[in-house]
Amino acid sequence: MELKIAVLAGDGIGPEISAVGVDVMSAVCEKFGHKVSYEYAICGAHAIDEVGDPFPEDTFKKCMAADAVLFSAVGDPKFDNNPSAKVRPEQGLLAMRKKLGLFANIRPVQTFDCLVHKSPLKDELVKGADFICIRELTGGMYFGEKYQDDEKAYDTNAYTRPEIERILKVAYDYARKRNKHVTVVDKANVLASSRLWRKVAQEMAPNYPDVTTDFMYVDNAAMRMIQEPKFFDVMVTENTFGDILTDEGSCITGSMGLLPSASTGEHTPVFEPIHGSWPQAKGLNIANPLAQVLSVAMLFEYFDLKKEGELIRKAVDASLDQNVRTPEIQIAGGAKYGTKEVGAWLVDWIKKA
Repeated sequence: MELKIAVLAGDGIGPEISAVGVDVMSAVCEKFGHKVSYEYAICGAHAIDEVGDPFPEDTFKKCMAADAVLFSAVGDPKFDNNPSAKVRPEQGLLAMRKKLGLFANIRPVQTFDCLVHKSPLKDELVKGADFICIRELTGGMYFGEKYQDDEKAYDTNAYTRPEIERILKVAYDYARKRNKHVTVVDKANVLASSRLWRKVAQEMAPNYPDVTTDFMYVDNAAMRMIQEPKFFDVMVTENTFGDILTDEGSCITGSMGLLPSASTGEHTPVFEPIHGSWPQAKGLNIANPLAQVLSVAMLFEYFDLKKEGELIRKAVDASLDQNVRTPEIQIAGGAKYGTKEVGAWLVDWIKKA
């Protein structure tokens, strides 16, 4: 198979973890006889500094021409600390999602037995937790009508029936491949947009008689994720709720550096870690590349290259079991490995497997 990949490293630790992701992908392609080529493009703060646009037209064209996008992270403190900034790195991320029609964000939350102790939750609560949060990605407050002056501001949380139907279909399709349980998360007791979500979901549920459908208010879901994460199989929700809940999910695994994601929809799919750019760690060779590497596994699996994805997951498991880990997940007294060293170890393991 031939794969053309657009690589958007972005800001902060992005270039460091991106390099590991590319090396792992190349090693897997070589092992399985696939041809892969890479087109590199700028985005985020880097792109603002270069051309004044966080998602330039040239980057968009490279994404559209690719089979998939391997994305890392955007964000820079000089924008975070300036509320009057007219252009921000995160606008590039939103533009990419909108222009590529990436309405479905798939974020798996899965624990690793050897890292259960890193979770702030009790071992018996998190061990064996394995669910997917499917977040609607191109609607809601992030893209609705906005207004701000010195006295008043608002963000409009608008959704249409077609937007809700298509994301619910994604959730049901995933549930049918898993444990056949969908939880629709909303705030239907307060928000009109949520009441439409619930109405549409109730109408669609009978079309999936093999799947159990339940409904949960977002505040209850946030609590239930901590109290009983193993309750969930497929969670589906709107944009803002999904953004918050999926970051909460990182507490279950013990590190945001372990969670990959895929964003799919109308055009080129994007695969990325859920964490941010962590600018304080830029250039220090301490960032955990495993979420980026597992995003590569999701990329292969998207193209039904299951053995390739499985090999990456086995390599990650082996690295964790043998304590080849970056500082934030390393055991006390364990050997020191940086981002580059973990990446090199994974590539070597894949080549020898």
